[in-house]
Amino acid sequence: MHGPFSASTELDQLLQHIVNALMLGGTYALLGIGLTLIFGIMRVVNFTHGELYAFGGYMIFFLTSAVGVNFYVALVAAMALGVVLGALIELVLLRPMRGADIDTTMLIMIGCWIVLQNTEQMMWGGVAKSIVSPLTTEPLTIGPVSVAWLRVFVFGIAALLIVGTYALIHRTKLGKAMRATFQDRDTAALMGVNVNAINTATFAIGSGLAAAAGALLGAVFVVTPTMGDLAALKAFAIVILGGLGSIKGATIGGFILAFVEELGAGYISSGYRDAMGFLLIIVVLLFKPTGLFARAERIG
Repeated sequence: MHGPFSASTELDQLLQHIVNALMLGGTYALLGIGLTLIFGIMRVVNFTHGELYAFGGYMIFFLTSAVGVNFYVALVAAMALGVVLGALIELVLLRPMRGADIDTTMLIMIGCWIVLQNTEQMMWGGVAKSIVSPLTTEPLTIGPVSVAWLRVFVFGIAALLIVGTYALIHRTKLGKAMRATFQDRDTAALMGVNVNAINTATFAIGSGLAAAAGALLGAVFVVTPTMGDLAALKAFAIVILGGLGSIKGATIGGFILAFVEELGAGYISSGYRDAMGFLLIIVVLLFKPTGLFARAERIG
């Protein structure tokens, strides 16, 4: 028999799940935005996206534990190093292959993914690494809901990066050139846009966002060489869910995926957390193959 106490407890649990999903959704959105930029503008299936995510986690671990860098400085540095690595991948591997068929490009990116993952394992071993946070372990408690201050910080940084990416795309000359390249690469080149530079900038920015997500979630959980595998699958799921070329769709898709995972884990089984998200993708593809927020005309 369900009484007022039982109903109140269930509501408290629901609120807790909602807060947990919000905290996770921001980093999922970063993953999705980074991938949709690369996929939308460059037409590259970026299999290294998950390893760039893992790279961000390892960089913040290395900088804080081995070098002794301040946690907040290390977070910024991890993102910056992700930008640099992304630019190098585009310049060294992708630019020489411009015009090659999609199969060749995919094989190159798969090879890069394997090299990055094995390099991480060779350098840091297969044992999970934890990152020490300077934030208090005492949770923030508001009524029946409690959340770790680290998760609040992670959500705040993710939100700032999402807003910053929107501003970059819609309020800067670089963003205008990126949107023009997405619409029509040849026409953009005729109008004076340096398409090669835009490709490098796009891959670098997308990589930086992936590294930022890895550094943020690495601080919340642990860092392992294979952490990027599932992250890459989720990033592709978010892009499919939101619709190719839509930054808004990638953002909302990231939060939707987080909510489905959290509610599935809370009310069905934690063992099905990841499966719930991919089940959602199948349902969406059945009824709306282009994604929920597809924007065929522009990145936005």
